[in-house]
Amino acid sequence: MEDCIFCKIIAGQIPAKKKYEDHEIVVFEDIEPKAKIHLLCVPKEHFAYLSDMDGVRSALIGRTLQKVAKLAPVFGLKDGYRVIINQGDNAGQTVKHLHIHLLGGETLPF
Repeated sequence: MEDCIFCKIIAGQIPAKKKYEDHEIVVFEDIEPKAKIHLLCVPKEHFAYLSDMDGVRSALIGRTLQKVAKLAPVFGLKDGYRVIINQGDNAGQTVKHLHIHLLGGETLPF
């Protein structure tokens, strides 16, 4: 999507503090962190919502979550972390490209 900020980060058109990248996902620091460590795990394929998933996209999100679990200790999240997927305006989804928030590095409130 040409107007999607995450697609532009993936394409290298907008800089980001990338922490990990492979052929399916990119992980970078959130510019408005809500925790000591706040990373965004973004599939390279553009789709906005969980409701847009089909079998292929569901498998992609599954692999992304597996990657999050493997990388969390590398990112300093050894004592636990929170995984959030916001869906829609009322949930605070400001970028309409499905992404997973990974938060931790401190005790998080409920």
